[in-house]
Formats: sequence, structure tokens, C-alpha cells
Amino acid sequence: MTDERMRFLIRYAGDFAPFVVESAQGAWVITKDGQRILDFTSGQISSTLGHNHPRIVAAIERSLREVIHLNSWMVNDDVLELARRLAELLPEPLERSILLNTGSETNEVAFRLAKAATGKFEMVGLTRSFHGLLAGTNSITFSMGHKGNGPLMPGSFAVPAPYEYRCPIRHCAASCDMTCLDVGFELVDQTSVGSLAAMVVEPVLSTGGIIPLPEGYLRAARTKCEERDMLLIVDEAQTGFGRVGSMFAFEQDGVVPDILTVSKTLGGGVPLGATVTSAAIEQQAIDNGFLHITTHVSDPMPAAAGLAVLDVLAEENLVARAQKLGGYLTDRLRELQERHEQIGDVRGRGLLVGLELVEDRGTKEPANELGAAVTAECLRLGLSMNIVKGDGSQRNCLRLAPPLTITTEEIDLAVSILDTALRTCLASTGS
Repeated sequence: MTDERMRFLIRYAGDFAPFVVESAQGAWVITKDGQRILDFTSGQISSTLGHNHPRIVAAIERSLREVIHLNSWMVNDDVLELARRLAELLPEPLERSILLNTGSETNEVAFRLAKAATGKFEMVGLTRSFHGLLAGTNSITFSMGHKGNGPLMPGSFAVPAPYEYRCPIRHCAASCDMTCLDVGFELVDQTSVGSLAAMVVEPVLSTGGIIPLPEGYLRAARTKCEERDMLLIVDEAQTGFGRVGSMFAFEQDGVVPDILTVSKTLGGGVPLGATVTSAAIEQQAIDNGFLHITTHVSDPMPAAAGLAVLDVLAEENLVARAQKLGGYLTDRLRELQERHEQIGDVRGRGLLVGLELVEDRGTKEPANELGAAVTAECLRLGLSMNIVKGDGSQRNCLRLAPPLTITTEEIDLAVSILDTALRTCLASTGS
């Protein structure tokens, strides 16, 4: 980065992008140098409606005139209405919300609620998961973020992720029979001190490599929790509010979690998240001393943006659109897979799709260097997407998550750029 201002920023996630952004609109980011970049990350999967959607802009402008921020004990009509709308969207008994800012915070609060309500402290997650990098969430994040941070929270357990393309227990071929879940809980039972509070899962392990939970997995996980008197937490930071072709991903599995966390996709680009649970769990947690206070809990301005997101999702039928265009994107990528042997797998749900690059389809050796080269070349050609890092040894899965307002023409352009980038990078290595 040549911009001198970068001298004053801590590199919180490696290097910064090699440009400075001037503006963004819809699916496009425009740099100060005038380059137009098609954003297939949706602003880190947060700009559900595209960048700077006029309805979100209008909602924020209204809030700026009325009320921006309040004491944490005070709430305005937008906060009350958003909590009501969330309860209306969700199945019973999910009806009580706390409005927060980031996915990390919503999960941290979910863990605190689970521990307070159950009186227990042990937490179970999946390998390859990402739930945040705060003290509690980092302990149950198994895709990154542990190195150099000292001891994790006591009572943090991992079960093998149901990674169908690369069975973690070398058992299944192509189709997961969930033996990994059984084996994982056998290990948890043997190492637990008898204080299992909750299990947390993502319906699609996005940062871990776009790994959708197999059909029936969430129901089986629910059974494991019930057998141990544990709560089930579902983290829908990246899958909620239409991205996977249903309003919430857990609906596709016919399972209602005890605690639901949502973030990214609720704010449409504004810092907004929510932790939602039942009245019974909330009451039990309160009785046992639950407390969570931050400066920006229940802030009015983000709530106004969240209401605008819900309105546009309904008015423009974007949930059904995500299902339809997600199928179109997946089909186009599978056509690309037929032309490039290095594309080992294409997977995902709705408009959250992963493309895994391999050196050889037989051995499935991760093509880490190719993944990095293709990502850089795509960005040079005007397409932004990112490598998801799996367990740290894999950096070969490309994540495509365009806004729900994306067009077929923009999808075609993205696939064309990806095709060109693959050809260019493969030609440079003689592959």
C-alpha cells in the first residue's frame, strides 16, 4: 500500500487491499484511481442489499435527525419495533432479543446466556468454525485466531466438522453419515467434567471452507444436546436473512435452536446484530445473574437500518431471489469446473458458494498457491472475493457471496473474470 496513511493503521488481518476506496454502490466498489471492482464478498457478507442501498441511507438519515445514541437503559421505537419484527419472523419460542453490534458480540452474549441459564460452563463447537475472536468466542473458533493468544477458556471442546469433501475421520466418501458427530461427542463425554452448557454450530461453516451441514446433521446435533441437557446455539451471522435461499438456514433443517445469533446480514452494512432466545431461557438467565452492558447496546441508528433491511427483503422478494440466483451461480461455477481440472469441488447454499482448488482431483491436495494467485489476479481484473482459510493449512477455497440484489449479468461477468484468472495463473505455472 503506497498511501502514507497506512503507516497509522494496525494490520489487523494481514495486508490491506492495494487501493483506497472512494465510493461504493450496489455490487460495485470504486477506487480513488477510478477502478470499478465487482464485490463478490458483499462487504464481508454484510451488505445484503448491496452497498449504500437508498432505503438504508434514508433510514440512517432519519435516525440522524431523530436520535443517534442513547444511554444503554433507554430504548426508542426503532429498537422496540426491530425486536418485535424479529420475533414475528422467527418460530416459537424465539421471541426475546438483545440488539448488539458484531457477530463476535452476539455469540459472546449467547454463550453467557447459555452458561447463566444452565448453571454450567462447558461449550462444544465444530472444527473449522468461526464464531469470533473475543475471549469466549475465540475459544470455540477453530479455524484461526488461537496462535499467540495464550490459554483458551476452560471447557472448550471441538467435534470434527462434517466436511464431506475431506472426511475428517477418513470414514465417508462423498456423503457424510455423521459418524464424525458420534465420535466427536464420545470424546467430549470422556473429557467433560459434567458441566456441558451448550453446543454452537454454523449451518454453513463459511470461514472454514464453505462447508454446509449435511441434511439431518442439525437434527442429530439437537438430539445430542437434548441427551446431555445442553442448549443448542445456531450462529447465522452469514446465513441469516435470505442469503441461503430461506429467511434462516435452520428452517431448512426443521430445527429451532434454543439461542439464535444473527449479525452481518441484518444491518445491511451497518454494525448490527442480535441474540435471540426464548422467554424461559431469558428468565432463567436473569434469575441467575445474567448481565451484559456495552456502550452501544440497543442503539437507535443501527436498529433503523435493520428495519429497512427487513422491509426491502420482503418488498423485493429477495429470499426467493437468493435461492434462484444461487442456483444460477452454482451452475455457472460447475460449468467452469468441467473446464478446469483444478476445481475440485463446488458447494454451498443459496448465494454463499465455495469453490475449492486442488492440485489433483485424485489426491485432493490443496492448491494453496494457486488459490492466492487466482484471488490476486481476479482483483486485478476487477473482481473481489476472498480465500477462506480452513484449518490454517488450507488456503484454497474461494468464497463467493454477492449481494442478494446481484443480477445474472453480474454473475456472468464474475464467472468470466474467474475463468480468465484461472487460465492466466495456470499458464504462468505451465499447468
